[in-house]
Amino acid sequence: MESISERSLCNSIISRFSSSSLQRRSSCEPRLRLVFGRKIQKRLQVVSCAPETMSYVHTDSSVKNSKEVKLWGGRFEENVTDAVERFTESISYDKALYKQDIMGSRAHATMLAHQGLISDSDRDSILKGLDEIERIIEAGKFEWRADREDVHMNIEAALTDLIGEPAKKLHTARSRNDQVLTDFRLWCRDAIDEILAHIKRLQVSLVTLATKNEGLIVPGYTHLQRAQPVLLQHLLLSYVEQLERDAGRLVDCKVRLNFCPLGACALAGTGLPIDRFMTSDALGFTAPMRNSIDAVSDRDFALEFLSANSITAIHLSRLGEEWVLWASEEFGFLTPSDAVSTGSSIMPQKKNPDPMELVRGKSARIVGDLITVLVLCKGLPHAYNRDLQEDKEPLFDSVKTIIGMLEVTAEFAQNITFNRERIQKSLPAGHLDATTLADYLVKKGVPFRTSHDIVGRSVALCVMKNCQLSELTLDELKSINPVFEEDVYDFLGVENAVKKFCSYGSTGSKCVADQLGFWLAKLDIRN
Repeated sequence: MESISERSLCNSIISRFSSSSLQRRSSCEPRLRLVFGRKIQKRLQVVSCAPETMSYVHTDSSVKNSKEVKLWGGRFEENVTDAVERFTESISYDKALYKQDIMGSRAHATMLAHQGLISDSDRDSILKGLDEIERIIEAGKFEWRADREDVHMNIEAALTDLIGEPAKKLHTARSRNDQVLTDFRLWCRDAIDEILAHIKRLQVSLVTLATKNEGLIVPGYTHLQRAQPVLLQHLLLSYVEQLERDAGRLVDCKVRLNFCPLGACALAGTGLPIDRFMTSDALGFTAPMRNSIDAVSDRDFALEFLSANSITAIHLSRLGEEWVLWASEEFGFLTPSDAVSTGSSIMPQKKNPDPMELVRGKSARIVGDLITVLVLCKGLPHAYNRDLQEDKEPLFDSVKTIIGMLEVTAEFAQNITFNRERIQKSLPAGHLDATTLADYLVKKGVPFRTSHDIVGRSVALCVMKNCQLSELTLDELKSINPVFEEDVYDFLGVENAVKKFCSYGSTGSKCVADQLGFWLAKLDIRN
């Protein structure tokens, strides 16, 4: 095993080697390999592969597959087993945090130099190295190594390979505990912004769909039984309202998560004179977290984010269920275009609304992600525990899935047609105007409970005669109660019923027009 003194000497030689001319490198390299063997081989490859710029591209497969001493390996005499390494690595998924990790390291290095804990020269080397690593990652040429465990140690080890000794100062007054939470909060902040943009796009799609279906009355349902007539625009805008609350929850979540754990270190803070407010400001946080123990153990922000996604997913699932039903032969209220439909491998006539079925199905996955992290956090003692490594995959999955659901629902909304003739033919069934008839009696001074009974007996008569309320004669209505007069027919029929709605937020034509106008203005939609 390489000793600390050997590593220091190796780093010193690498530093001199990297600043040498290409000719001198060529003559020195064989002698350095002879003395240090594989301990220096990888670093020689790094500095010799591009004399003008730093690079981190491995070329020797034997080096790629070799293990190196862990950055935390000072007190250990053995390498971990392959099984332990495979089981404990997180680089396979947390490399998604690379941009946030580099951002946090830039802010941290700048603060360390400002506080006199590292030199300006070291800071500049670190920043330059981080820029190069980011460039290589985004070019798809960075080698993510499982033996370096996670995104933080992959980047730090790569930085050490690139610039040598200054890189070892970057972790001053920082632990992976506060580092990963800084990265994770930054990632969540960006993810929330992306989801909010997708929510708005779906809202725009639904409002646009509403504007194309002015005046179309559909049956409104309770208990999946016909209840009252409503304007389709009103129904579509109800989903827009739900999405607005979904957006509000995410905005609230972002406010609460936007506090900086960086500098909390492992759990107790540090005895070094760091400036946590400086790093917090540099990263766009509201302020540093007040309690260092809370800073490294808190996962409330992840739970809240997962919860917000779950509620959004349930809303989308309900919309998906409604549209799947409405696309069936039994309803026939809407027809999706071929662009958002699929067929059957055996039944040639089938045209399935599969995207919305999967929206309905994937909601279970998002709720499952929430349950995973809830159970993960249950019973954990303060402060950090390795269990918490398992918080990221569920959240990454939740974000990816909810974005897909929002995207495909917007696509579906843009590619469906409501079948007016079929809907209008279905409206007479179910006595949708019964409640409006009860309102008529209330306006005549009849107590509502009495009105309810009178209309119930009127419906019973319609069922016996197999007719609609509007088809009962005035004499038949008067036989039930003499309060009925000729003006009763202004309240019967779905069109008349819809016209009578006047309460704020109701399905009355003027009320819905006001709602639609509000959303057109709020979402900046121009007809």
